[in-house]
Amino acid sequence: MDVKRDILWRVYLAYIAVVIVGFVIIGKAFYIQQVEGKHWRDISDSLHIKPEATEAERGTIYSEDGEMLSTSVPQFDIYIDFGADGLQEKNGKRFKDNLDSLSYDLSDLFKDQTEGEYKKILSEGFKNKDRFYFLRKNISYREYQQLKTFPLVRLGKNKSGFIAVDKSKRLNPYNMLAFRTIGLARDSFKVGLELTYDSLLKGKSGSRLVRYIAGGVSVPVEGGFETEAENGKDIVTTIDVFVQEITENALMKMMIQNEAEHGCALVMETKTGKIKAIANLGKRNDGSYFEDYNYAINPSEPGSTFKLATMLSLLEDKKISLNNTVNLEGGVWKINGQTVFDSEKHEENLDVTVKRAFEISSNVGMAKLVWNNYGNNPNQFIRHLHQMHLDTLTGIDLKGERNAVIYKPGTKYWSSTTLPWMAFGYNIEVTPLQTITLYNAIANNGKMMRPYLVSAVKEEGELIREIEPKIIDEKICNDAVLHQLKECLEGVCAEGTAKGIFKNATYKVAGKTGTALVANGSKGYTDEIYQASFVGYFPADDPQYTCLVVIKNKPHALKRHGADVAGPVFKEISDRLYLNYVRQNNYTKNSSNKNDSSYFNYVGLKEDVKQVMKTMQLHYSDSTSITDDWVNMSSNKGSVVLINRKINEGTMPQLKGMGLKDAVFLCENIGLKLNIKGKGRVEDQSIAAGTPIAKGQIINILLN
Repeated sequence: MDVKRDILWRVYLAYIAVVIVGFVIIGKAFYIQQVEGKHWRDISDSLHIKPEATEAERGTIYSEDGEMLSTSVPQFDIYIDFGADGLQEKNGKRFKDNLDSLSYDLSDLFKDQTEGEYKKILSEGFKNKDRFYFLRKNISYREYQQLKTFPLVRLGKNKSGFIAVDKSKRLNPYNMLAFRTIGLARDSFKVGLELTYDSLLKGKSGSRLVRYIAGGVSVPVEGGFETEAENGKDIVTTIDVFVQEITENALMKMMIQNEAEHGCALVMETKTGKIKAIANLGKRNDGSYFEDYNYAINPSEPGSTFKLATMLSLLEDKKISLNNTVNLEGGVWKINGQTVFDSEKHEENLDVTVKRAFEISSNVGMAKLVWNNYGNNPNQFIRHLHQMHLDTLTGIDLKGERNAVIYKPGTKYWSSTTLPWMAFGYNIEVTPLQTITLYNAIANNGKMMRPYLVSAVKEEGELIREIEPKIIDEKICNDAVLHQLKECLEGVCAEGTAKGIFKNATYKVAGKTGTALVANGSKGYTDEIYQASFVGYFPADDPQYTCLVVIKNKPHALKRHGADVAGPVFKEISDRLYLNYVRQNNYTKNSSNKNDSSYFNYVGLKEDVKQVMKTMQLHYSDSTSITDDWVNMSSNKGSVVLINRKINEGTMPQLKGMGLKDAVFLCENIGLKLNIKGKGRVEDQSIAAGTPIAKGQIINILLN
């Protein structure tokens, strides 16, 4: 009995102890919840609430003619806090009253789920009191503005529970246009101008308090401390969208036609060094072409376009004159165990002038001239390349420019044939950008300009810094040599290898063709891959633009020479630029002092037109009535006349002659939707004037 009593006593004692501990735990839990609850909740919040950097709005990259080349557009992620006090109060009356209309509007806006499906997911979220329910990702600014007008949402974050987390996405509105040069600004990968001017474009980050929720998503804390971010600066490039489009289209056409591997084309403004266009195209595995690499700033063997540097050295040192003769050896010349070939054979023992040897791009002629004059002192020739700045970077404001490869006597890569092969552009590597910079200096009367891509920095539309043209060298050679070099380059296009390209041109061109056999990795030269090039300037008598085209052909290409592959691309670019810029500018200069009797017809709002005429102090005759809104402004025997343009409700108005802004304003006011192509004034419209129209109808507008 004593043993049984002892065991029971111990059991009862343990039971009482467990009960006491249970009451203590319950009491402690009650005390923590009710008495210390606020304290511990504050500590919990502090573990989830942290300061977070807010990215500044990245600056926009503009073309010289004001077009956006790269810009940031806002996007929003939408969350719903179904536990928000304003949403849950009065047993959720506010939520229930707006549920049907909100579901309808969400379905109508996003068109991804039916009204019933939206109603179901919203109801479930409300029932479960989900604190941060993820509703929609990456909605546009337009969609966000529309969302803010919806029932419940328009009551604000506290009453609706709707939370918008804003971010931005970088876009290139012109897609592939100068894509590699403009660059990317996504995540940590940047190239081109986006990388070069990153410190200006990115601005200064701010900070804000955020609460971290499931999945690592951060949501801003209402009323939390916030420091405003400082938006990035805008940069204005030297690129002209029209010139860039011409250049890319011309290059693309030849690349596709010849199934080329890669190519680049550059257009430089002669007097300033501004890069007006830079196109780089590489062939992808599927056969399409894309701006995959900046070939313009990477060195390769230039081929015969390098002969300009050879001629400059020889003439500057007075080693030759253009009338001296050189024997072309039938187009085949052996030296130090190697053979120099011309692209075509000549008559045996043919003597031609130095100028003619350059015009027909004779490798033998150039190699013999350099070997005979610099063979005993190759360093003298190398020094000239230094004086032409071919062994240094151009200094273009673009990261990634690579140095030229120029071998020097005494180094392990120098051999007995290096010098004569350098004379015609082999055993040396320079970038296309260095080549065009040299040719541009000849076009610019010996003044070498630094090529550059950014001309201004702006902040909220205000100019804060203007980048002026910079001179690398005031004179790369004397005037006598300059005159002879120009004569040679013009001779190439008139009587030499480029004669067929510019035979019927209405303007003079000076330039040089180039064809270089390039190695194909471990296969060497057996695949017969040729790099074709053409570089020159126009009009030759008053150069405005210098242009270069370099295309690496496919193995065993039927068309491979500079005159056949790169030359036509140059010609297409120069024709378009001459027609649209050079000739037009010359016409303007010549006719600036004459009365303008040409016919014109513009359309606009009457008050706008009158304001312009008043500001410019121009006389006009007004035949409109007080009630007229739209007018035609046209010429009549040298004077300006305003005539009413009637807009009838329910019928399509005549848009031809209108500026885009006026056309959009008018069409949207009468309920039409627009598809627009081109730039300038309205040239054509898909719905004829006077045709009956209905709201929501689509009209295609072509600008001139």
